[in-house]
Amino acid sequence: MAFCILQSLIIPAIPSLEHSLHSSADAVAWLLTAYLLSASVCTPILGRVGDMLGKERVLVAVLLALTVGTLIGALATTLPVMLVARVIQGTGGAIFPLAFGIIRDEFPKERVVGAIGILSSIIGIGTGLGIVLAGPIIVNLNYHWLFWGPMILCVVATVTTIFFVPESPIRTPGGINAPGALFMSGWLVAGLVAVSEGPTIGWGSTAVIVLFALAAVFVVLWVRSENRSDSPLVDMKMMRIPEVWTTNLCSLLFGFGLFVMFTTVPQFVETPARYHYGFAASVTQSGLDLLPFALAMLLIAPLTGWLSNALGGRRVLLGGCLFAAFAYLSLSLWHAHTWQVMLAAGLLGVGMALGYAAMSNLVVQAVPQSQTAVATGMNTNIRNIGAAVGAGVATSVVVSSLLPDGTPSVHGYIVAFAISAVGLLIAAVTALLIPRHPLHAVDPADQASAISAGAAAVVGAASGVE
Repeated sequence: MAFCILQSLIIPAIPSLEHSLHSSADAVAWLLTAYLLSASVCTPILGRVGDMLGKERVLVAVLLALTVGTLIGALATTLPVMLVARVIQGTGGAIFPLAFGIIRDEFPKERVVGAIGILSSIIGIGTGLGIVLAGPIIVNLNYHWLFWGPMILCVVATVTTIFFVPESPIRTPGGINAPGALFMSGWLVAGLVAVSEGPTIGWGSTAVIVLFALAAVFVVLWVRSENRSDSPLVDMKMMRIPEVWTTNLCSLLFGFGLFVMFTTVPQFVETPARYHYGFAASVTQSGLDLLPFALAMLLIAPLTGWLSNALGGRRVLLGGCLFAAFAYLSLSLWHAHTWQVMLAAGLLGVGMALGYAAMSNLVVQAVPQSQTAVATGMNTNIRNIGAAVGAGVATSVVVSSLLPDGTPSVHGYIVAFAISAVGLLIAAVTALLIPRHPLHAVDPADQASAISAGAAAVVGAASGVE
């Protein structure tokens, strides 16, 4: 929860941080980019290390790093120091794939689907809470408390993990393909920086084109290196499993619409009504308008295990894509009242709860147990890449429709919402490509216990005893 809150808490705080850190908006935006880059590089690498050395041991190390990074962020008074803090915090991206691996290694078979569904939904819940909490923190406290609160959660998580989470008995022999790790880091950094800078300096600029070209070259070198290695960081044979590559493709497209609402709706509702849209909302109110998203995630999460067992992960993922697509479609058509924005946020929460749980479970069920952490880490990365591209495209569309005084026009928002809806509809079509029967499907006889497993996972996650 702390990692996901840190991911989104900064977004509404950028204007305040720009003033507090005496920096420009472009420079402060790197607080988001640095976090994303660090998480993208560290997630699969640390997932692989966990598969090799022990997931609980690596999870504790990651939680300690996240705690230290959050402490540095809380004490930072300059932008360079805060950037260092954000890079360290990004290592927390490995928390989820390591946790998925521990669940698969330790939980009874009938509880795996429900527990992974709950854990996957925490990603969305934390993201939503970050947006909601940012306003009250900025208004009533100061930017240092953007980090003090999550740091307390990190300390609690670290201590409870040490005392209550057992070490997984599954180990993957071998080492890490260093050139593969280097090439993977290269294409991730080049591609994500290009996507982050594209809306600002132009998609056709020389720098962006060169970065995309470098990313393409590094991808080729990465695949070649991994195929030739005896100890690949990411096993390309695993990535070619039908259930894996089709789910990853759907994850890329699903991610395209993930965070567009968080990057556009707050600005939309804060726009004065004299522009014939917007509600002149405060930062706090704009966050509350997105609260139904987090609530929907919280309510739907306990049902994902039962739904996956009853309907199959493929159908649950299809439903998640359709709910999310309808959220953006409704927002592009109906946005004259606050309740319409809140309804769209709730629909997106339902879609993301279903989609997150289904994607994680489909990948977990399709790969060997010894590759759970690295496989789910790559799936998370692919989804984040899609989210970065979607947010970049939406930002570019909104910025391209500025009025003479520099305020975005309503047309730009409508087009951005519509593009997100189309991307999610394509994701829904892609979900139909996923094979109907995963390699390690859960026994249908376990369906009756899935809903109680999901509820138990909620209690366990809240208490730290699970």
